[in-house]
Order: sequence, then structure tokens, then C-alpha cells
Amino acid sequence: MSLFNSLGISASALSAERVRMDVTAENLANAQTTRTEAGGPYKRKEVVLESAGRGGFAQALAGAQGSASGGPAGGVKVASITEDSAPDRLVYDPSHPDANADGYVAMPNVNPVTEMVDLITASRSYEANVTAMQTAKQMFNKTLDLLR
Repeated sequence: MSLFNSLGISASALSAERVRMDVTAENLANAQTTRTEAGGPYKRKEVVLESAGRGGFAQALAGAQGSASGGPAGGVKVASITEDSAPDRLVYDPSHPDANADGYVAMPNVNPVTEMVDLITASRSYEANVTAMQTAKQMFNKTLDLLR
């Protein structure tokens, strides 16, 4: 396992968490959008992440020990950004321009509390990966100091 794999893994996680924060911010910004270009209310989006490397922990460990079966660790990547399939919320507001004949307005399936929890989770994960990168950098510096 290369010394720089840890930086690559953390960098991929930083990119993935940034995408999660961007999507969460978009969801919060459109929490009251009742009319989109596609028609109907805004649909909540979710980020799907997947492993970017071959295998899992066992193969990474085998690779670190010098076994031929282990592949390079690859971190994480954004597999897709999907729309949540939860139904829209119906709110009674007959004065709203998008109200149906019964006076109900189809509102986005965005829950601000859930979005804030997702935002905090992504933010904490981002911070953890920054800390991991800083720790790896300090280890590299100490190793270079030993070699001098």
C-alpha cells in the first residue's frame, strides 16, 4: 500500500461529502417549490455513494500485507443522484395558485429536519476526512524527518 493511498481515499471522500452537502442545500432551497419545469412540485434528491476501489477491507488488508489478491484502495465515489420516491405532501390552501379543485396544494417531499440532519452528517464526515488528511501529512513529515 502506497503512502499516498490514504490521501487519495480521504480526497475522494471529501469530494463525495461536498456533493452530499450541495444536494442537501438544493433540497432545502426548494422545500417550498410547488412548480418545476418538469411539472409538479420539486422532488427531493438523494446521493448514492459506492466504493471506488476493488473489494473491501479484506482485500485492502491483503494488499497492504503484500498478497497478490489485494487491490489498491480506492475510497468512495458518487454512484448517482436519485429522486426520492416518497409521495408529495398535500397542504390545504385554496388561495394558492397551484391548488387543485379541492383546494389542496402538492408540496415537495422535503422535510427540513431530515435535510439538516443530512447536512450535519455530511459536514462531520467532511471534517473527519480533513483530520485524516492532516494526520497523514504529519506522518509523512515525521517519516521524512527520520530519513534526514
